[in-house]
Amino acid sequence: MKNRVIIIVLDSLGIGELPDAIEYNDVGSNTLKNIYKSVKQFSLPNLEKLGITNIEGLSEIKKSDQYNATIARCAEKSKGKDTTTGHWEISGLILDNPFPVFPNGFPQKLIRQFEDKIGRKILGNIVASGTEIIKDLGVEHINTGSPIVYTSADSVFQIAAHEDVISVKELYSICQIARDMLIDDYNVGRVIARPFIGTEGNFKRTENRKDFSVKPFKDTMLDYLKNNGKHVLAVGKISDIFSNKGISESIHTKNNADGIEETIKAINKKFDGLIFTNLVDFDMLYGHRNDVIGYSEALKYFDSKLPEIISSLDDNDILIITADHGCDPTTESTDHSREYIPLIIYGNNIKKSNNLGTLETYACIGKTILDIFDIDNDLSGYSVKDKILR
Repeated sequence: MKNRVIIIVLDSLGIGELPDAIEYNDVGSNTLKNIYKSVKQFSLPNLEKLGITNIEGLSEIKKSDQYNATIARCAEKSKGKDTTTGHWEISGLILDNPFPVFPNGFPQKLIRQFEDKIGRKILGNIVASGTEIIKDLGVEHINTGSPIVYTSADSVFQIAAHEDVISVKELYSICQIARDMLIDDYNVGRVIARPFIGTEGNFKRTENRKDFSVKPFKDTMLDYLKNNGKHVLAVGKISDIFSNKGISESIHTKNNADGIEETIKAINKKFDGLIFTNLVDFDMLYGHRNDVIGYSEALKYFDSKLPEIISSLDDNDILIITADHGCDPTTESTDHSREYIPLIIYGNNIKKSNNLGTLETYACIGKTILDIFDIDNDLSGYSVKDKILR
């Protein structure tokens, strides 16, 4: 009997502040609940049928008496609240130390070395919003050819460049140079290419973003699956996050709609293994820009496509819907928020109206998946296979 698991990460859909949220200035964050409370007549009927509003942390939101899935919320055991940390923990790796951040910009020694290697001076080197910094420095960049370097509250080295000034191919090469430099004490989680187009007053980031992540420090769930003959298909930025480690096939996508369609196509390929999808727009376009309405509309669109995703599943398939951190668009912060993540597990063989409460780590997801495939492993976390199968 062939088994498949499909994980869909709704990037940044947190479900309530973690106990240590105060250490991250994230008290009061609850991405999903605050969207429900902020948007009039907001609902996600198909996710609600699966039990999303019954997950702990969503007080004041209408519950369903019966729902069609197993649900839980997962705590983050790793230090940090960034994309790489969240996805790695889902896949069984827990970080004892967070990736370093640079609230005052990157050291001048590093920047000078970087400039020497790429043969260009840089602009910026500050903490900034990606859309705001290209407004502020875009014209100077066009006039000088100097790429724009910036960071955020997360462990990221971001490089923005106009596609007519520095080609996408060259920008990727520049990012790879940065990636090779950012090791040891500068072990930044991700280098991100941020190409943009347009003219002064109308600059717009394109869909040619690319993430260059640090390699996982040991095997993840993906490696165990691939090494045991399972096909691991990555949709969206998953291959970037794992530096292509443990991945059999990768499909890069332009946006959420594209990611959903590619996931449905992947489900219809009928293979034995894992489909791992990240839908980044929730975070990139709406959470970081505090766009509550945009975030809510993106959730409603995913919800509208959920019946098509479910109807594509085979009898033995298991669908997992989760997140990797929070990014509450209703708070003053435009950065990620330290939150629990939702966990919805659905399939013909999965218990219904089954609430597991709170799991101690995101890593329970990867541990459970490998248990479903009967693959021995030394990942962190614990399996809840026996609690979800009927």
